[in-house]
Amino acid sequence: MPLTPEVLTAQGEVVAWLGSLDVTFAPDEEPWFTIDGVDSPRQIGSDGSGGAFVLLPSRNVLYASSEGRAGIIAESFEAFVQLVVAHPYWLDILKFSAGGDLQEMRRAADALESTLDDEDDINEAREEIRGRLDLPEPDDPVGALYDAVAASDAIVRATDGSPFTTLFNRFSIDNNPVLRNAAAREAGSSLRMI
Repeated sequence: MPLTPEVLTAQGEVVAWLGSLDVTFAPDEEPWFTIDGVDSPRQIGSDGSGGAFVLLPSRNVLYASSEGRAGIIAESFEAFVQLVVAHPYWLDILKFSAGGDLQEMRRAADALESTLDDEDDINEAREEIRGRLDLPEPDDPVGALYDAVAASDAIVRATDGSPFTTLFNRFSIDNNPVLRNAAAREAGSSLRMI
């Protein structure tokens, strides 16, 4: 049986674990954006920054940020949950993508993973969600995220009609001292292993 929002929300403990990864399955009451060609967007949840997750008629999952950025982030609801579990900081991967560079996204993912504050809590949430949903680990969640956002053709508009911009942001981890240092440490430890 494919993973759907209905199957997921029937499992309260899994929903709680996903909440610890900043995904809430309680959609906003008031629509604050529209999607060209989609009459009634089905918002399935939100995150702590006010962004919305929408299940499109194509079964893709779209993310609309409260800052006016939007795009498809996963090819299916199951791929969306896999992404959130593998990389709860997926939005930061896009923030530090250097305008949509896959290698920069991979560097960002490695640096962000190494800077997790409550790594034990995150890892426990990952194990619980995967176990309870019998969810396999994705082969390449960063690559899948890149592919989804790069191919996104959904046009999301604010209530005033202005279009949202892409989820790819122009920053690189080199713009952030904490992430730059984390990447340098990761590179150093990789060299020592060789």
